[in-house]
Amino acid sequence: MVNRKLKEGNNPGSLIKIMKDLICNVMKNKSLKFAVFFILVMIASCDEPETVVTNIIHPDGSVTRRIEMKNRENKFKRSNIQVPFDTTWIVRDSLEIDEKGDTIWVKRAEKLFKSVDEINRDYLADSSSNKTVKRRTEFTKKFMWFNTEYRFAEIIDETLLFGYPVSDFLNGEELLWFYSPENIIDKKTGSPDSLKYKSLNDTVNKKVEDWEVRNIVSEWIGTFAKLTEKSAGDDMTEGTLKARENEFIDIIAQNQEHFDSLWTNGYLLKEFIGEANSLKYKTEADSSIEMVSDRCWVDFSNYIQRAGMPGKVIGTNGFIDTTGLLLWPVKSDFFLTTPYEMWAESKTPNKWAWIVTGAFLLFVMAVINFKAMRK
Repeated sequence: MVNRKLKEGNNPGSLIKIMKDLICNVMKNKSLKFAVFFILVMIASCDEPETVVTNIIHPDGSVTRRIEMKNRENKFKRSNIQVPFDTTWIVRDSLEIDEKGDTIWVKRAEKLFKSVDEINRDYLADSSSNKTVKRRTEFTKKFMWFNTEYRFAEIIDETLLFGYPVSDFLNGEELLWFYSPENIIDKKTGSPDSLKYKSLNDTVNKKVEDWEVRNIVSEWIGTFAKLTEKSAGDDMTEGTLKARENEFIDIIAQNQEHFDSLWTNGYLLKEFIGEANSLKYKTEADSSIEMVSDRCWVDFSNYIQRAGMPGKVIGTNGFIDTTGLLLWPVKSDFFLTTPYEMWAESKTPNKWAWIVTGAFLLFVMAVINFKAMRK
């Protein structure tokens, strides 16, 4: 569900061991996947390149797309790259020294797409590391006489069906922090006001964990209710079960150390829906866990997306990077429960419209003056 890097202070060795043990147990017992969701750390793939995708949007709607990939080894398999990439791109490879003095391999690729439709066709045939998520791009152009306005957006569809928007859990300041790039977070937590920002970071992390747990429970309730809606009674409707969501979370929290055995023997399900229903709908309950697992455990590789718009930017939900381009971090949490839309709007002046308008006004003024003089 979460693709989160190990934070300083964690013990990577013990975390890796826990993850391996849990994965092995998942293979032995599928129901344990539900318990795995409470481990909020995933180990990133060693082959995953650090990737920045840049879209340069042109006034005619064409897009120059650039990919910059960095890796410690010269490994850039197409299946490990975060966006669609094939042999039609212009590619340049180099061996460089990064800011830490380490040697890294860099692959830069570029391709001109005639329209966003071509990008979307690549997404439909996606074979990248992020092929399991649905992505699309949009472009609109509006003539406004004095100006022409442009809008470009890239959208990733949500993965859960019954989750809660993260805005229900975070306020405005916390939401801005949640969506901030890692370099901004690192800079602020290392600044003279670090105590303030570290406190904010801790608050956001705690609230996000609560949000994730509630999403898992809500997704299971919604899925289970759908599977049983044709045969279950009024005490098993989605609305009835949702009303007891807090109760179910408390039951899980109190028994999480022995979740696997308690779920297998039917104790947890009996506590939530009663003994008769737990015996009757145990198969549906297990199937719901499998379905929720597939939606929550998103196999997604993070990357950075940037955009350059024609003319002057007049609106965006992105950040400005050091080169003046718009920037968005792309993480699986961002599109867990709602679509993640990275958008920007800009405008270019229509000089000819200003000239025509000016000439027309001069003509009108001349006519008025001429008529006044004749009087």
